[in-house]
Amino acid sequence: MTKILVIAEHAADTVNPSTAKSISCAADIEDAEIHVAVFSDNGESVARQVAALGSVSRVLRIDNAANETLLAAVVAPQVVAIADGYTHIFGPSTTFGKDLMPRVAGLLGVNQVSDIMAVLGSHTFKRPIYAGNAVVTVEASAERTVVATVRTASYKAVSDGGNAEIDAISVEADLPTHTRFIELLAGSSDRPDLQTAAKVVSGGRALASSENFEIIYKLADALGAGVGASRAAVDAGYVPNEMQVGQTGKIIAPDLYIAIGISGAIQHLTGIKDAGTIVAINKDPDAPIFEVADIGLVGDLFSIVPEFQAAVGG
Repeated sequence: MTKILVIAEHAADTVNPSTAKSISCAADIEDAEIHVAVFSDNGESVARQVAALGSVSRVLRIDNAANETLLAAVVAPQVVAIADGYTHIFGPSTTFGKDLMPRVAGLLGVNQVSDIMAVLGSHTFKRPIYAGNAVVTVEASAERTVVATVRTASYKAVSDGGNAEIDAISVEADLPTHTRFIELLAGSSDRPDLQTAAKVVSGGRALASSENFEIIYKLADALGAGVGASRAAVDAGYVPNEMQVGQTGKIIAPDLYIAIGISGAIQHLTGIKDAGTIVAINKDPDAPIFEVADIGLVGDLFSIVPEFQAAVGG
C-alpha cells in the first residue's frame, strides 16, 4: 500500500499554498493514502485548515514548544521519528522544503528526489535539470522510503472540501542543541505574495537604479500584481533579494508575468517557465526573453511602462 506523508508549511497560523500543491502531487500517485504532518507549538488552527483540504485522509498534529519557529534542524528528527510505515515523504520545493527535506533524507539514509514536476508512477517521476533546459525521468527504489520535494509551480492546489481526522500525537526525538532561533527579518508589503500572486511584474538591470524601480511598483499596484526582479537587478542593489525570480530565486507560475527590462538569461527563464502568459518589454529586439514571450514590446521601457500604466487605469 502506498502511504504518503506530506509536511505542511505554515506561518502565523496560516497554511502556505505550497502545502495544497504538495498534496496535489501526492494525489497523482494511484491509490495513495495521504497524511499531512503539522509541526507547531500550537497547531490547532493550522491542522483544521489542512483537514479541510481535498485528498487528505489524516492530519498529524505535533505540538512542541521547540516547533515555534519551524527550524529545519529541529523538525527533521521529528519527521524521521514518525516516518515508519510511510512509503513516501513529500515537502514543497520552497525555502522551507529545500532546507528541511535534505535533512530528512540524510537522517533516513536515502537519496532525495528534487523538484518533482510530474508523477509517472508510484516511484517514477519527472524533474527538471540543467536550469530547466532538460527534463529527466527518474526512478526511486521501491525498497526504501521516497523523500522528495515538489516543484509547486508545476501543480495546482487541491481544492477544499475535505474532512480529514486530526490526531494529536507526541513525538520522541533527539533534538539538536547547536541550532537556535535568533531573529526573523521579513519585509512587509500590501502587494500580493510573489510566489502565490496571479499576476507578477518584474524589473531588470535596465531600470538602472532603485529609484527607477518605482515605475515597476506603480504598474504592479495598478494591476494588483506582485513584484519580482531579475538576479542582475538584485545584485545591483536595486531591490532586496527576496524579490529575485529565477533558478537561484523564486520559482513562480502566475497567470500573467510581465518582464520589464529583463534580457531573459536561462536562469531567469527557469523561474517563469510555468507562467500562463508572458509579456516582455525590452529595447533589444534580440533579447532572449522574446523567444518565450507570448507578447513582446520592443522599445524604451521608460516610455512604454507609463503608457501601459495609464491604459490600465493606474
